[in-house]
Amino acid sequence: MNIIVNGATRGIGRETALLLAEKGNSVIITGRNEKALAELASLPVAGKLIPCRLDISDFGRYEKMFMEIISSVFESVDILINCAAYLVVRDFSSFPPEEAVKTMETNFFGVASMIRSIIPSMKKGSHIINISSMGGFQGSVKYRGLSYYSASKAALSCLSECLAAELLEEGIAVNCLALGSVQTEMFEEAFPGLRAPVRAGEMGEFIADFAIRGGKLFNGKVIPVAFSNP
Repeated sequence: MNIIVNGATRGIGRETALLLAEKGNSVIITGRNEKALAELASLPVAGKLIPCRLDISDFGRYEKMFMEIISSVFESVDILINCAAYLVVRDFSSFPPEEAVKTMETNFFGVASMIRSIIPSMKKGSHIINISSMGGFQGSVKYRGLSYYSASKAALSCLSECLAAELLEEGIAVNCLALGSVQTEMFEEAFPGLRAPVRAGEMGEFIADFAIRGGKLFNGKVIPVAFSNP
């Protein structure tokens, strides 16, 4: 299968991309860290890992190059997995405007722009998976310092539901996974000293399997994937 994993330089995205490539799929991996992309792409796998450096918070700047890479290696895109995320823990009243913009651009607007660009390359039976958070899951317990992050992830969840309705006739499934705490670099940076109940590899395995199988059973769903909240 032809797959794109957005945000694959570390954490859940990296584990997901690697697992999919080990199963023989061709995977375009994106991220800002060129060195991390090259390191991942150099690993021996049954399929292919194709690096593409881009900053999702400024997707318009990279869009032309990104689409040229897709068209040069894929006839069509079977799966798009949006894992990229930006998290700053700070009270709403003191949140810097530039950080607020970067949070929304990375977690919502950039992802939306990427989806819009890739849809024409997808066909019936394709699957889009957006990775959200329990922080953005309606009715979940909310935590101090996560206002912008949670709001951006809530927007991504709602977008997933809306796109599922819009793309129904095209036969493209769109689902959203609202993840609880996972032991990743981003989690460790945001919450020093805390331990999450799930490892990045465990969550990557779940997402990889859901990406391949979930589009046949689910559409327009925001699914909580958590032992705890968060």
